[in-house]
Amino acid sequence: MSQAVETILHEIRESLMMALVSLKTNKLRSVLTLLGIAVGVFSIIGVMTGMAVLINSIESGMSQLGANTFQVQRMPNFQTGNPQERAKLRNRKYIKYEQALKVKENSTFAAAVGIEAWTFGKTAVGSDGKKSNPDIQIAGEDIEGFVTNNWTIGEGRLFTQDELNSGRNVAVLGKQIIDKLFPRTDPIGQTIRVDGHEYQVIGTIEPKGGMLGGNQDNFITVPLTSFFNIYGKERDVHLMVQSSSRESFDDCIEQVRGIMRTARQVNPGDEDDFYIFSNDSMIEQFNDFTKYLRLGIMLVSAIALLAAGVGIMNIMLVSVTERTREIGIRKAIGAKKTNILSQFILEAIVISELGGMVGILLGIVVGNILAIMLEVPAVIPWDWVAIGFGSCSLIGITFGVYPAWKASNLDPIESLRYE
Repeated sequence: MSQAVETILHEIRESLMMALVSLKTNKLRSVLTLLGIAVGVFSIIGVMTGMAVLINSIESGMSQLGANTFQVQRMPNFQTGNPQERAKLRNRKYIKYEQALKVKENSTFAAAVGIEAWTFGKTAVGSDGKKSNPDIQIAGEDIEGFVTNNWTIGEGRLFTQDELNSGRNVAVLGKQIIDKLFPRTDPIGQTIRVDGHEYQVIGTIEPKGGMLGGNQDNFITVPLTSFFNIYGKERDVHLMVQSSSRESFDDCIEQVRGIMRTARQVNPGDEDDFYIFSNDSMIEQFNDFTKYLRLGIMLVSAIALLAAGVGIMNIMLVSVTERTREIGIRKAIGAKKTNILSQFILEAIVISELGGMVGILLGIVVGNILAIMLEVPAVIPWDWVAIGFGSCSLIGITFGVYPAWKASNLDPIESLRYE
């Protein structure tokens, strides 16, 4: 290592030690300055951690379909605020069971086509009289609906094709229904009653968790024919289509779109009167939907960090004024401008980085409280942690340069006279 490089490293090390000694000597001022930057960084990291937790919760909840699977339904998942558009969507005709059957019979690119219908706000009663809350969802499914919904049988079994054809009153339960009605009893073989109709429990579905603190396991599945017998066949149905391979996925979507347009008699040139989505397309649509919200949060957080930087400059200027005599003594015994300049800049950077570390740790902890509340995995936004540290360094340099420059340009004679 050359002499020049050793000299520079020695001066930087000495300036850093002087900066640390100064911070230790002026504890109260240092802590107050540190808190300013910590609050600014905390506002960014806390919000971004919370947003990451929220988005992960929503995205995991949206990933409800099986691999290479898309769903066809009447209404889109996210609607615009345009009243005319909403009215147009409301006037769409139901997707009928016969139309769904045409897709099942004619989609050559599909490995599985599930058909389902739903009803909501039901109360289930167990064989011992226990009641659920009136928020149960009832799903009428065919057998392929379990594959395309990515549902896995936990205990018991799925209903058979004969039970589906004959409309047997059998049921497969989600985890939350089991917890409410059969907390200490094996549910298999038990009976439940919904809307005055009795079902025999033949199986359970592995839990999938929830989105935004909700629960995807609060439902009962019955054969689609049984559902139609009780709630009527003239209902809106959904289709879940699994392509035969990833390579044929787009072709499968276009084929199903063509079959649906023909079945629903959509004129050439008119837009589809149904909606097709997959896990990826729904997540992408959600991200577009929340893009401006994220930009707004980033702007507010950046303003908070800028305010913290102004606070650093203010405190450093006060520090320069208070230490004028100290600066004069250092210059009188041989300290150069660069020594004074590097000392004060390093002091600003150290304060910024310490404050940044405190803000980042608090932000991650507070942001992940949301994860605990939503019962989803904790998140550490490493990209924003790196941005936080980089921002702290930038803030320290930017707002520390002027006080450092002012300190380095003090006249040593006038400084020694300063009281």
